[in-house]
Amino acid sequence: MANNPFLQITLLSFLFIFSVTGRTITTTTTSSDLVSDGVVNHGYKTILRLNPFTSSSESEEACEQTYGFMPCTNTALGNLFLILVYGYLMFLAATYLSAGSELLLEILGPGLVGGLLLPILGALPDAMLILVSGLSGGVEVAQEQVSVGMGLLAGSTVMLITVIWGACIHVGKCDIENSVAVDNKNTKGFNLLGSGVSTDIWTSYSAMIMAVSVFPFIVVQFPQIMHSDSGRHLAVLIGLIVSVALLIAYCIYQVVQPKLQKRRLAFAKHKHVRSRILKYLKMRALGRLMDDQGRPNHEVLEKLFTSIDSDGDARLSHSELKALVVGMRLYEINLNEEDAVNKVMKDFDSSQNNLIEFEEFKHGIEKWLEEARGSKINAHLAGPDTLKYIHEYYEETKKEHDLLGDDVGDDEEEEGVDDPRGTTIKAVLFLLLGTLIAAAFADPLVDAVGNFSSATSIPSFFISFIALPLATNSSEAVSAIIFASRKKQRSASLTFSELYGAVTMNNILCLSVFLALVYVRGLTWDFSSEVLVILIVCIVMGVFGSLRTTFPLWTSFIAFVLYPFSLVLVYVLDYVFGWS
Repeated sequence: MANNPFLQITLLSFLFIFSVTGRTITTTTTSSDLVSDGVVNHGYKTILRLNPFTSSSESEEACEQTYGFMPCTNTALGNLFLILVYGYLMFLAATYLSAGSELLLEILGPGLVGGLLLPILGALPDAMLILVSGLSGGVEVAQEQVSVGMGLLAGSTVMLITVIWGACIHVGKCDIENSVAVDNKNTKGFNLLGSGVSTDIWTSYSAMIMAVSVFPFIVVQFPQIMHSDSGRHLAVLIGLIVSVALLIAYCIYQVVQPKLQKRRLAFAKHKHVRSRILKYLKMRALGRLMDDQGRPNHEVLEKLFTSIDSDGDARLSHSELKALVVGMRLYEINLNEEDAVNKVMKDFDSSQNNLIEFEEFKHGIEKWLEEARGSKINAHLAGPDTLKYIHEYYEETKKEHDLLGDDVGDDEEEEGVDDPRGTTIKAVLFLLLGTLIAAAFADPLVDAVGNFSSATSIPSFFISFIALPLATNSSEAVSAIIFASRKKQRSASLTFSELYGAVTMNNILCLSVFLALVYVRGLTWDFSSEVLVILIVCIVMGVFGSLRTTFPLWTSFIAFVLYPFSLVLVYVLDYVFGWS
C-alpha cells in the first residue's frame, strides 16, 4: 500500500477535504513545548488534528458522526463529497429496485405486480428519504430537516414531468401525419409542428389521474388558504386519510386496468371490423345500401348476400363469413379472424342456429348503418348516399382503435422466461439489496444535505429540490428516455404513463408518509410555496396531457420552462414575500 501512488493521493485528498475529530488523549504535556507535532493541546485534553490546513477552531467544532463508512465533516466541500457518495448509493438502490421490478414483471406479468408493487417500489427511495428526514432527533431537529423531505417530494415531481417529460418528447419524436406521429419515421428533423410523439388514450387517463392526485395537498393547505392558524393539525390528519384512500383507489385501478383495457380494445376492434365490412360491402354493391327513405335497399342487399353465399344455399355459414373477413385483409389491427367471425355471426344470427338467413343479414346491416349514422354529429352526412358517412364511421373507429393501443402481435411481444425460478431469485435479491441500501444510507444523505446547507447558507430545500431527485429518480429517468427513443406509439405510451404514475405515487404514497410524520411528531405544516409549485406543475401538465394524445415538439418547451419557473416561484414566495 505504501508504494501505491493512487492510494497515497487518495489519502491526501481525504486529509484536505475532511476536518475529522480524532480520539482524545489524556496527557500532562503542557503548552510550552517548542516543537509542534500537529497535536493541539488544551489543558489535559489533546485533540489530534488530521488536517493541518484547517484552523484549530474548525477542528474543535463538534462533528457528529452519522453511521456509515465515511468520516464526518463540517466543511462545505466535505459535505458536498458526502452528498455525492450517498447520492450515488441511493442511485444504486433505485437501479436495483428497477431491475428487480422488471424481472418480477416478466414472470408474473401486469396486474397485481405491475399495478401495485412496481409503483410502490419506484417511490421507495423517495419515501425512505422523507421518512428519515422527519425521524431525526427531537422535534426541532425534525422540523428543520423535514424541509429536505419536502424539497425531495417537490423536486422529484417537478423534474419528472418537466425536464424528463420534455426530453422524452425530443428523443421519441417522429413525423406527425394526420395528427398522429408515425412509428419509426423521423424525416422532418427539428420541426416544432411537424414532429412529435403520440400516445394512447390510457396515457391521457393517467395524466388526468395525476392531476386529481394533488387533492390531498389542497386539503392540508386549507387552513392557510383561509388564513387560520387553528385546525392545522386536524387538516393534516384529514389530508393523510384522503391521501391513503386515494392510494388504495389508485392501486385497485392499476390492478384492474389491464382487464379494462383488453375489454375496451376488443370492443373497439369489433366496431372497426363492422365499419370495415360496411365500407367493403358498399364498394362491392351495385347501388346504394339505403334507399331515398333511408331504409335498407332490398335489391342491392340481396345481390350482396348472393355474392357472399358461395354455395348458393341462401344461408351464410361460418366459413363463408370467414372468407369475407379474410378478404378484407385487416392486418393493421392485428385481427383474430376467428374471434371476429364469431362476433359478426352473433350480431346477425338472431335465430342462433349458426346460419344467417337473408332477412337476418338485412336486419343486421340495417342496425350497423343506424349505428354508423348515429355516430356522426352532422346530420347532413346521414343521407341516402351512404358512402360518405360510412367512410367517416370507418375513420372514426380506426382512430378509436389506434388511441386505445394494441400490443398484440407487436415485435416487442414478451417471450416466456427460460428459468422462472432463477429469475425469481434474482429479482428478489435485487429488490432486497435495493431496499437495504435505500434504508441504510437515506439518513446519512439527509444529514449531509443539512450540514451542507449550514456550511453554505443555502436553504436545504433548494439542495434537496435540485440534487436529491437526480439520485433517487435518475435510473427511472434514464429508462424512460431510452424507452422513448424507440420511436413508437406503444413505447411512448408506456413511457409517459410511467412518468405520470411516478408523480401520482409521489402525490399520494410519499405524501402519506410525509403527513404521517407531521401528524405523529406534531410538526408544523408550513410549506405553502412548495405546495403551490406542485399544484401548478401537476395541474398544468395533467390537464395538458389529458386533453390530447399527440404532442408536437413545441410542447416540450412548455415543460422545460416550468422547471426554472418552479425554482424562481419558491424563492420569491419564501424569501421576498415570506410565505414560509
